[in-house]
Amino acid sequence: MSTFLQKKENVERKWYVIDASGISLGRVASKAATVLRGKHKPTYTPSVDCGDYVIIINADKVKLTGNKLEDKMYYNHSGYPGGLRERNAKEMIQNYPEEMMERAVKGMLPHGRLGRAMGKKLFVYRGADHKHQAQKPEVLKVD
Repeated sequence: MSTFLQKKENVERKWYVIDASGISLGRVASKAATVLRGKHKPTYTPSVDCGDYVIIINADKVKLTGNKLEDKMYYNHSGYPGGLRERNAKEMIQNYPEEMMERAVKGMLPHGRLGRAMGKKLFVYRGADHKHQAQKPEVLKVD
């Protein structure tokens, strides 16, 4: 009996939508990363992008537990001297909820060419509306 290896030409992709309102950031991100990688499928192959598309709505209503709103920091550096920008989670969730959710999910994907390809299948929206109704996404429940 030989081991099954998925080929990228034969991957069948589906669309899923996750409603993040009232759910912890880490739970939403880990569920989305699992679906993006394709680990929920029996045909999962680690070296092939066999995951599905994920749409996350209501990113501004995600929940952070404990003191994370004040204590959790996000850093960017422009590359120039003195170019460090620091923002806490409260500022991120008010002004940039899409970026905060994308950072959480992409941090759980592989760091390389394959992970970047998987990250392109993620779509995050601030409110309840998204522009992917034509793909008929299925609702994915996060426990």
